[in-house]
Amino acid sequence: MLTVGLTGGIGSGKSTVARMFSDLGIPVYIADIKAKIIMQEDEEVKKAIQNLIGEDAYLPDGKLNRTFIADKVFKNKESLQSLNHIVHPAVAKDFNKWKENQNTPYVIKEAAILFENGGYKACDQVILVIAPSKLRLERVVKRDQISEESIKERMQHQWEDVRKIPLADYVLNNEDLEKTLQQVRKIHNKLTTF
Repeated sequence: MLTVGLTGGIGSGKSTVARMFSDLGIPVYIADIKAKIIMQEDEEVKKAIQNLIGEDAYLPDGKLNRTFIADKVFKNKESLQSLNHIVHPAVAKDFNKWKENQNTPYVIKEAAILFENGGYKACDQVILVIAPSKLRLERVVKRDQISEESIKERMQHQWEDVRKIPLADYVLNNEDLEKTLQQVRKIHNKLTTF
């Protein structure tokens, strides 16, 4: 069974593309969602995060203080790298356990920073979702109700598409949903005949 990485910059439409694969019967592992669950529930990970950025990383009810964490790590590259070194190995372990329970020609592992953290090396194939920066900004402002400034701050921690394209097996341009779906079906057909 192939592991197919699915990645793209913030606002590129990874989640939309992931849903399209899911609709075709392909199991999709959303690394960012799993990471939040692990950060919330894994006591070892929680302790390491608190040691890294402080007790305020968690709210009094034990929930993840996402605003506090984002403020701390997106303004400090070393803190972000340290946080990733805590969370990513736990997510990789969780993914491997999840994959063992699947029974399809391939599975999708959707992750925002698959290239940046080297996770693409553990994938058999990688799909990169791209879209123009202006469109990506518009999508994220609408979706997350946050300022363009904070989105641009997050974008700075992700590689430019031009750096990712040579590493991808498939580059999927996600500007028009109908065309995106056609591209997804084409990729799906190739991956099921491997």
